[in-house]
Amino acid sequence: MSGKFHSYKGYPLVRCGDQLYYGYMSDPYVIWIQVLETKEQDGEKLISKVNIIQMDTRTADPLKAFVKNSKKECDLYEALDVGKVWLDKALKA
Repeated sequence: MSGKFHSYKGYPLVRCGDQLYYGYMSDPYVIWIQVLETKEQDGEKLISKVNIIQMDTRTADPLKAFVKNSKKECDLYEALDVGKVWLDKALKA
């Protein structure tokens, strides 16, 4: 393993099963995307429903780490675009 992460629009993206983490863990906020549903299309398994969660990385209490969330019927790219907007706004503040 080279130690490099995949990235999307300037932020690192790490996937483990149905969980994706988007953003730098050293930043105050990251996005956690949970895959809730998939669908089969042309022999491919595609994401169709997600839970997008903005998390505060500065707190040790997982219940206080959740800043906002949204369940959406969308594909992975739409979910990542929502996450990017949330990260950009949160990191500018």
